[in-house]
Amino acid sequence: MSTPTTAASSGKSGKNDSAKFGASFAPSFTVNVSKSTTNGAAVPAQGGRGGHSEASLPAPDFTSPADVRNYCNALRALMVGISFEVSMGAEILKGVLGTVPDPEGRIGGSKARAWRVSRKLTKAADSAAAAAKNAAACYAAFQQQYEEEINRVKHRARRPQAPRMDWARQ
Repeated sequence: MSTPTTAASSGKSGKNDSAKFGASFAPSFTVNVSKSTTNGAAVPAQGGRGGHSEASLPAPDFTSPADVRNYCNALRALMVGISFEVSMGAEILKGVLGTVPDPEGRIGGSKARAWRVSRKLTKAADSAAAAAKNAAACYAAFQQQYEEEINRVKHRARRPQAPRMDWARQ
């Protein structure tokens, strides 16, 4: 059984000589895809009213203004979070790919290639941010277009003068 020699055990200096000899870093990417099949045909995972079992959005019932508001707010919050995550992923990808040496040895070539690849994720993050903005704008447009109907119902429903103590709930 032989043990590999390291720079420290072989007497060499402990500094990194990879830049001098052109060593490269090759990141590994893993993609996991899962499909559920029924009768031999691939179908997307289904369950619940949201479209999939891990639905992040409420069901699109839209039977009241509160349903419209809740749906738009949930969509906006979801897309803002996704926008941040994808933007961070784009920056990490750009940093990782920027360390891969350019095959032709051009100065700044590795950074340019990394930017060209990560630009697509940056655009996806921008699209998610735009989706969040449009979700908020959707509810604002709903309020503007249906202001008369909303106000008509608001005036009919009287609010209590003061908070009441409910002795039955104990």
